[in-house]
Amino acid sequence: MSTIPPCPKCESVYVYEDGSQLICPECAHEWNPNEEIVDPDAIILKDAVGNLLAEEDKVTLIKDLKVKGSSLVLKVGTKAVIKRFVDADHDIDCKVDGHGQMMLKSKFVRKQN
Repeated sequence: MSTIPPCPKCESVYVYEDGSQLICPECAHEWNPNEEIVDPDAIILKDAVGNLLAEEDKVTLIKDLKVKGSSLVLKVGTKAVIKRFVDADHDIDCKVDGHGQMMLKSKFVRKQN
């Protein structure tokens, strides 16, 4: 007997099969269990040269950036580690080496290999 996974939307255990589809009777969600589930709310960001970014990636700055409200300037090549993505103008929350937590724009960073 095969085990049917719970509904990815509402976690209901009352899922049933209909051909190749799985259907949840509680929330009416239908999906194919053989397809990869993609979160529609996930934030997908690319760096300045088009590489996909992920949380915990290490990046470097590609231009000098003035820090708003201070006289501090982050120089080209400054390294940072991405902590999380944010749906805002400055879309990367990261820890910049020697300067602490900051919000940066993804178009000003390049992913390190």
